[in-house]
Amino acid sequence: MHFGRAAERLAMAQPPLSRAIQQLERRLGVVLLHRSSRAITLTEAGSVLLREARVALEAVEAAERRTRRAAADRPAVVLTIKAGASSELLSKLLDAYAADPCAVAVEVVLCGPGEPESMLRNGSADVALLHRPYDTTAGFDTEDLHTEQQVVVLPAGHPLANRPHMSMAEVKALTDLPLPRWPRRDGSYPDGPGPQVRDHTQLTQLIRLGRACAVMPESLRAQLRDGHAIVPVPDAPAVTTVIAWPPHSRSKAVADLVRTATRL
Repeated sequence: MHFGRAAERLAMAQPPLSRAIQQLERRLGVVLLHRSSRAITLTEAGSVLLREARVALEAVEAAERRTRRAAADRPAVVLTIKAGASSELLSKLLDAYAADPCAVAVEVVLCGPGEPESMLRNGSADVALLHRPYDTTAGFDTEDLHTEQQVVVLPAGHPLANRPHMSMAEVKALTDLPLPRWPRRDGSYPDGPGPQVRDHTQLTQLIRLGRACAVMPESLRAQLRDGHAIVPVPDAPAVTTVIAWPPHSRSKAVADLVRTATRL
């Protein structure tokens, strides 16, 4: 929302950028930006164009990446998943798929929260294991694989560590152990008292140090070391692991991998 900074990012002068946006507005017959001496804001039409344009650009990039992979000498499937999530399920899936005589190589990409969804949308991955409600599956074909409840992870020795269960309201009221703040898609963080985190290793260490708590799927307890306590949170939304792929995919390898996952 700043013409000068936008021009700098585009490595161009500001006047041509302003003219280009005006030309776009005339072509579309709409006003995209409210301009004043104090601020620039998107109109409703501008917000729609921004959202739709991002989807269109991602689709073009995805087509390029998948085309290049299709031309590779050795066929392979790129599967992405959030690091630390659904580890047991992923291991079983890879072993079962590898036993298929028609299996191709599977490249597993472990990444941070929100990144598997982005990788699938921009073509960096062919298939992903996503987790509702944390990941958005709109626009993908999906199969549900596993649903589980969530728990709150506290530092061992915390006064509430021996509780049989806690509510989400009680978790949010732990001022001494604020919930972490994960980055948004643009890399910024939401406001709040909790620490900024980018991966589960960082988060679990902060919990051990008594700096935070976290609500996680129950299966993650197997990855926690000493220094943590687990308390069920019955009213937290259940987490469903899904396997997702682009709806237009015609890859036999992707279809075989999905079929293996649903059998498991």
